[in-house]
Amino acid sequence: GDYMKYRNLGKTGIKVSELSMGGLFVSSLGADRIEARKAVHRALELGVNYIDTAPGYGNSEEVLGFALEDVQAPLILSTKLGGRPQPFNPRDKVGLRRSLEESLRLLGREKIDILMIHEPDRPGQYDWFDEWQNFHGPVGELLTELKSEGVIGFIGLGGTTAYTLARIIATGVYDVVLTAFNYSLLWQEAIVSVIPEAIKQNMGIIIGSPLQQGALARCYREEVDFGAPWLSAPRREQFKRLYRLVDEIGTSLPELALRFVISNTDVSAVLMGARSVEEVEQNVSAVEKGPLANDVYERVMEIAALVPFRPFEEPFSLPFTRHYRGPGEAR
Repeated sequence: GDYMKYRNLGKTGIKVSELSMGGLFVSSLGADRIEARKAVHRALELGVNYIDTAPGYGNSEEVLGFALEDVQAPLILSTKLGGRPQPFNPRDKVGLRRSLEESLRLLGREKIDILMIHEPDRPGQYDWFDEWQNFHGPVGELLTELKSEGVIGFIGLGGTTAYTLARIIATGVYDVVLTAFNYSLLWQEAIVSVIPEAIKQNMGIIIGSPLQQGALARCYREEVDFGAPWLSAPRREQFKRLYRLVDEIGTSLPELALRFVISNTDVSAVLMGARSVEEVEQNVSAVEKGPLANDVYERVMEIAALVPFRPFEEPFSLPFTRHYRGPGEAR
């Protein structure tokens, strides 16, 4: 692609396409493998050079291996440790090493550019660390070993909870952070601590879920006006104002969302969850328009300020398209 722009991935020395690809939706959760392969190939043709995946994303690694088996273009891949092998023990270095070997096999690679700890920031999800104060554990030792062996290039964190993640970043051990669900048009907790701390450590900053897994994928006008009993009043007002802004400037909501994220020059890349060629092309043409104009950016920030923090127990992907039973029943 002539238009794709590339940004420094922090201290790694790697340059990544400002629009990159998240692997969750190329798994059987999102697309069939032939569709997924076409989408990946189209993304690479258009200048995308970085793809992120994880053992936790269904069969995403396997599907990506299939999509990439005949690709010669230089490509940056990241995957994660977490959830494999079962039963999963986050403190078993042998098992964790086996997980990386399985990733290499499935992806058809001899080396992984970036290996991340999956959700190091959610107590009770995986207990990676000795305790919730020091963030030391066998996984850190293993990552350092793998890096010195040259099997992985860099080490990273892939997390979703803005505050704990910042404390792990502050250890200074990691090269890259992928933060999801907390930096988008309406959800901006990452601005408070994750992004400033990552800048301090000169880390690459990858933003996941710019569309909040669907909540910002289109305008849910009817639900916002008349339905969605779980929407708090200020959140409802936010959506109304956001939809008015989109109408006024004549853009689509996903385009506004992607361009908002790349307007932040501290961000290295934003991940798209495209599952078809058409979605890839739409996303690429959105970022080709570049950062938002200052006045539009200011208006987005004013709208975001209506709800500076996510209301307690609000699910991070708002359930516009499914039945939501309330706090504690978010699944």
